[in-house]
Amino acid sequence: MFDPDAGWTLSEQVSVRPEPFGALLYHFGTRKLSFLKDRTLLSIVTSLSASPSARTACVAVGVADEDQARYLRALGTLAESRMIERRRIEEHAA
Repeated sequence: MFDPDAGWTLSEQVSVRPEPFGALLYHFGTRKLSFLKDRTLLSIVTSLSASPSARTACVAVGVADEDQARYLRALGTLAESRMIERRRIEEHAA
């Protein structure tokens, strides 16, 4: 289950290909392809590992409070499809 206050990271099995519309994510394990239709969402996804939580990653890239719910729902969908995964606590401490 997606917890926006937990630490998240892009799965090691996911390749990101930036595109003018956002990005393509391909998961080599599941062979799933996801489209990020927004450059802001791409910025959030690529900053997840440097942020203590998904919520703070949104704030770090400038997502307004009234827009956070939309981006957090998108991150939840990416978590369900295993494109992003919950980070172990020691991973952020480095």
